[in-house]
Amino acid sequence: MAEQDADFKRALQSSDILLPDGEGIVLMAKKINGEKIKKIAGADLHKKLLQVANDEKLKCFYLGSGPTTLKLIEKKLTDVYENIKFGFYSPPFKKSFSSEDNEIMIETVNSFAPDILFVGMTAPKQEKWVYENQHKLKVSTICSIGAVFDFIAETKKRAPQWIINLKMEWFYRSLTSWRLTKRYIYSTPLFLFEIYRIKYYKNKR
Repeated sequence: MAEQDADFKRALQSSDILLPDGEGIVLMAKKINGEKIKKIAGADLHKKLLQVANDEKLKCFYLGSGPTTLKLIEKKLTDVYENIKFGFYSPPFKKSFSSEDNEIMIETVNSFAPDILFVGMTAPKQEKWVYENQHKLKVSTICSIGAVFDFIAETKKRAPQWIINLKMEWFYRSLTSWRLTKRYIYSTPLFLFEIYRIKYYKNKR
């Protein structure tokens, strides 16, 4: 997707940290660079950051998803993390935001002044929005975590741990979402081809 969307690619490359949130990235690191890395899911990072925020009594803001999902998130998290102050905002559901939409979103986040901002608008929309607006946000840490919003609210289930251990979480998700099934059918062959294309040219040099 990044190869077809220059703005998305720029947003990814400008990030301070990119998580290897997928077994495909782990495979690519091994095949191309000989590196052994572990998958780090957005859901796992989110949980870790909440533990830190709770210990240090920080403020966390959730930007994205719908009002019903955010209400579920609020109920579930406030029961567990008593030391965190939570804020929430559901942006309008549309393909692209207007200048007025962006102003409201930025002002809402900044008025809450969170230590950590979690953005859940699905990729590549969330990454591009963060890239375009990060300089206006008074936040020290911004995480684009997409589907994690649904996992917290339990409107969608994350794969059981034994499936995650088998490195088959991607397959489980494809079975629970036709949108992801279509994505994997289309993108996986292209991704594998890209791995071997890069490796081939790297070996020739």
